[in-house]
Order: sequence, then C-alpha cells, then structure tokens
Amino acid sequence: MLGFFGIDFVQSLILRPSPDVWAAEDEDEEDLLEEDARKVPCGQALDCTAPTQKLAVVPSPPLKPKVVDEIPFPTTLCEEDEEIINSVVAGKTPSYSLESKLGDCKRAAAIRREALQRITCKSLSGLPLEGFDYESILGQCCEMPVGYVQIPVGIAGPLLLDDKEYSVPMATTEGCLVASTNRGCKAIHLSGGATSVLLRDAMTRAPVVRFGTAKRAAQLKFYLEDPANFETVSTAFNKSSRFGRLQNIKCALAGKNLYMRFSCSTGDAMGMNMVSKGVQNVLDFLQNDFPDMDVLGISGNYCSDKKPSAVNWIEGRGKSVVCEAIIKGDVVRKVLKTNVGALVELNMLKNLTGSAMAGALGGFNAQASNIVSAIYIATGQDPAQNVESSHCITMMEPLNGGEDLHVSVTMPSIEVGTVGGGTQLASQSACLNLLGVKGASKETPGANARLLASIVAGSVLAAELSLMSAISAGHLVSSHMKFNRSKKDVSKVSS
Repeated sequence: MLGFFGIDFVQSLILRPSPDVWAAEDEDEEDLLEEDARKVPCGQALDCTAPTQKLAVVPSPPLKPKVVDEIPFPTTLCEEDEEIINSVVAGKTPSYSLESKLGDCKRAAAIRREALQRITCKSLSGLPLEGFDYESILGQCCEMPVGYVQIPVGIAGPLLLDDKEYSVPMATTEGCLVASTNRGCKAIHLSGGATSVLLRDAMTRAPVVRFGTAKRAAQLKFYLEDPANFETVSTAFNKSSRFGRLQNIKCALAGKNLYMRFSCSTGDAMGMNMVSKGVQNVLDFLQNDFPDMDVLGISGNYCSDKKPSAVNWIEGRGKSVVCEAIIKGDVVRKVLKTNVGALVELNMLKNLTGSAMAGALGGFNAQASNIVSAIYIATGQDPAQNVESSHCITMMEPLNGGEDLHVSVTMPSIEVGTVGGGTQLASQSACLNLLGVKGASKETPGANARLLASIVAGSVLAAELSLMSAISAGHLVSSHMKFNRSKKDVSKVSS
C-alpha cells in the first residue's frame, strides 16, 4: 500500500488530516501520481502470494467428477448431490428450481455450478463460491447464482462536504481512478471544502396508454394536469406506500397515445417499485372514468430509466444536486500541478464545446460516469442507472482576478437509495455504513438517500478537478502508463 499510493496518501486515510496538516506539506511535493517510485506495474507491486494452506486440486473430467470444483465446495459430493446434478445435466430438473427443491441456497449454488461445468465442459475455478450469503439474494438480487465476482474497493478522501468529512468507497478495476479522486479531495479539503444543494428529489414512472382518438387522449391529459384534480389522483397514488407521495404529473401526447410521467418522493429507497405501484393504483382509478383507456405498458420510456434522455436532463429524475467549491490558486499550482487559466480554458473547450460538437446529451463533463459507477457498485445501487445518474455539467470560472478557481458540477438525475435492492448485502451495507447513510433515516425519511446523492456529486467534483488538471498538465497518459499498464515493449514482444 505504501509503495503504490505513497506515505502521504496512506496517512490521509488513517489520520484524516486537518487542512493545517495538509497545508504543512512540502511545497515542492510532487503530484501523487508523479511521486511514486515503483519500477513495476501495479499488479506486480501487490503481494498476490497464494495462501500457505494448500487446497487439494482434483480435476473434474466431464460427466464423472468427484468434487464440485478444483476447490472443494462444500465437500465431496454425496450420492444424492450426484443424482441431482445428473438430473440437471439431463434437463429433468430445472436449474432455477434448486433453491426451492433443496431449501438450501448454498448447496443449490454449488450443485448448479457443477452441473454448469459438466454441461459446458468449462471450468469456473477462478469464480469464488465460498464466503457469500446466498440466502441474502434469494428472490431479490440475483437468480440462479453460481458464485460471485470480486471487485476491489478503494477509499478516496476525506471529502470535506458541507463541513463534514466522508471517506468515499469506490469499487473499480481501473487504475489511478481512486488515487486521482483522492487528489481532488485533497485540493477541496485544503481550500475549505465543498458545498452541495439538493434541488429536487423525485423518482418517476411513465406509463403509456392508448385511446380510440387523439381528442380522447387529450381529454385525459387535461384532466391529469388540472390542479383541481391533483388531490383526487394523489390519494389514489399514495395509498400503496407510507413514503411514496405524488408530486406532479407531466403528460406528452403522440397521436392517440398518451404518456404520463408521474413524479413522487420515495423516502430512503431508490423507489422504482414504489412509484410503479402508485402508478398502477392511478391507472386502476382512471379506468372508472376512462373505460376506453387501453393500458399498453406500465413504462413507456418517458420516465426515462437506464437510458440517456433529454427529459431527465431537463426535468431531473431521482435526486438533482449541484456541488461547488472555490479552489485556492496555490492549491491549483501545488496540488493539481496546473494553473487556473489553463483549467478554465480546457473546461470550456473540452467539457462544453467538445461535448456540444459531439452532440452529447448530459455529458458535459470529463468522467462523471467513472465515479458514479464506482460508488454505485460499492454501495449496492443499480449500476445500470449509471446512464442517467452520470448526467453532469462541469463548470469552471476564475475568481479574484484569476487567482482562484470556482468549480461546480450540476447533476440532475442521481438515482440512489439506502434501503432495498443490493444495499442490504453485507459488503455494500458496510460501505454505506462507512458513509453514515446505512438504512433508512429514523429522524427524517429520505435524508440518508439525499446525503448519499450529495456525496456522489461531491466525489464527482473531486474527480473532475483532478482529471482535468492531469490533462491540462499533460500527465494523463504518463500516469496511466505508469500505474495501469505493462512495461513491456510491445514491438519487441511481437517481433
């Protein structure tokens, strides 16, 4: 760890330094990515020595294996397990039914895994099976498990946000990402911290319905958007949950097809299921006055979920957050290794103009998706919602005659929750606990999820600062080649 990150980075994690401690560092200290003196790539610098306890490796020839895998799990197969495996291989027992038939999720995963190896004649020896609670995912997180994938979790920080410090967990396999975000956190901390504002908190669902005529569809649109009818509609919507509360309805007409975008608060849950149940209640209610309404789908993509869309970019979805900081000029020079003018110019030409030239939709940033994905995976969010959650515009402006830098990120659709889904799994729950947002807020429903969204935005701010500085200073390629690539001369190897 010392060899990879440097002693200063390790101390920042252990000692959680105050700005005074950081400010006292050597003014000529090299950038985190520049000062490392290792002579080997990251992977070679880590201690990957195998455990001292040797595990018996028993090859499993097709159709006649004696154990479940090269690493025996759970033990040598008994006759009953062999019979079940053979039945699955022969297609007599559905693989998906093993949990219900056996009443043992761990055993079901082991049997399914061995059956899969025999059917495909491919080994799964590198995929871990031990050390996971398969009961915890039954019926809610993943079906037909055969193991789990290991993703390293790094810590960036402390991130000083709204006068509080946060150690941010990031699950990633990309070298330099955590270290770079950590450098951005350092720059923010030394400059007095970042400030966040929650602009909006509402999950959406938009069913699509069809009528015989466009005029009839328009009548429902006028009914739903009439403030006089809102209380009646919201009563129907709210009856399915004590946390889901309807906020507004926005309708769009396409011929005789009507798209109704319902927005509601969802407490500390991300809220997709909650809002869907509320929408179904409204559809059932509307059927009384609009019996000719043909419901085509509970989701008509006007929501819009897991897809880049202008409606999310403009109207927002989930949590809409803006986060800002003023970075001191000497911090820009000494920590970020660049200058204010260069950062402002690069941000304009890259994040704003360059993204416009590319026809970007919500992608006016350098790498928001990187940080959103890493935090989402670490904290049990739906990683597919990284698509709209990474909508972000990064702004940089000079202050105080060009001496200091004002930087901000505006993210209109951060979709997070601290209850439900993958948040209850042990590893993800531990990461949420580290941030102080585990579970539902007892004092103020929704407070934990809103804080998590602000932390995501603050982390994106830190990462944007660091990456833009690396590009501005010309360090991006060299740092990645140093920390995340092989040292081999490819031309010589190929020849």
